[in-house]
Amino acid sequence: MFVDSVKFTVSSGKGGQGCASFRREKFVVKGGPDGGDGGKGGDVYFQVDNNTDTLSWFKGKSILKADNGRPGEGRNRTGKSAEPMVLTVPPGTQVIDSNSGEVLLDMIEEGQKELFLEGGKGGLGNTHFKNSRNQRPTYFQPGLPGQTQEIKLELKLIADVGLVGYPNVGKSTLISTTSNASPEIANYEFTTITPKLGVVEVGEYNSFVMADIPGIIDGASIGKGLGLEFLRHIERTKTLLFMIDIANYRTTIDQYRVLKEEVKKFSEELSGRNFAIALTKVDAYYGEDLEADIKSFIKELDLEVSSSNEYGFDKSLPYYVQDLTFNKFDENKPFFILPISSVTHLNTNSIKFALYDLIGQNR
Repeated sequence: MFVDSVKFTVSSGKGGQGCASFRREKFVVKGGPDGGDGGKGGDVYFQVDNNTDTLSWFKGKSILKADNGRPGEGRNRTGKSAEPMVLTVPPGTQVIDSNSGEVLLDMIEEGQKELFLEGGKGGLGNTHFKNSRNQRPTYFQPGLPGQTQEIKLELKLIADVGLVGYPNVGKSTLISTTSNASPEIANYEFTTITPKLGVVEVGEYNSFVMADIPGIIDGASIGKGLGLEFLRHIERTKTLLFMIDIANYRTTIDQYRVLKEEVKKFSEELSGRNFAIALTKVDAYYGEDLEADIKSFIKELDLEVSSSNEYGFDKSLPYYVQDLTFNKFDENKPFFILPISSVTHLNTNSIKFALYDLIGQNR
């Protein structure tokens, strides 16, 4: 089960209490105090593990608490400190204060381990309180309490390119064609109900990570369809690929405007990321003039069909790509508008190189 958001209370352990004890041995007259200290309560750590990709272990848990320290004992024996509680999370997990919404920890890198709550200190035994005026102290310190925090864990996948589009526009097919991912593919809407990641190889030594999320529809910001909750998984991406189904009953420009508006309603920052546009399913086009429709879409965005072809785009159909001759990248325009077909592999290889260059604009 894929779980990407959980809420619970976490507590570190209480310190063990000190001990009030006196030395009692045969032939030893009036032995002094020898009460040991209490052990330290267990700390709480978060640690990133690449071998997990969901927060399902935390589902259903309302309270997680580290062990308490053991109390001190006679003969100056210190109580055993509790073992730390290490909570393992997938990379991309944020630890958020449930009350204020403040991000307390951002767990990104493999092996990253962060102390979250420190366990309570153990109390002092009575041996610490003897002096010339009080040679027989009978008091000791209780252990200090642990810390408690109400938190929410949110998983935000780490990817270079995020795919954004209506349901059933070919996002899963593209990521399965260009990467090592194997998402479920079927001819109905909302086939993808959980985010998927795929590593796209560009040549022998370069690669990038692509994220596929469930489809977005008009009104998703008010809860229609699957809503916008899965957009958090592409919040970390610097690059968006809007996928527009050219064989859909909706016009291409309407699809594009709705997607841009829904993303903007979710996050102004995300809507301002560098982006490109893929016109999908050209193999299934049933209109009168595919070439004219593509040119019309490019024109409606106040752009012109390109003649340069450094990425090896198929010349049988029109396309647009920014001219970076003078290294001037316009963040307000798509990096490219490209017709593709994942079934016939039209431009699926070229789009990998174009996306890799687009990612490079953020570096």
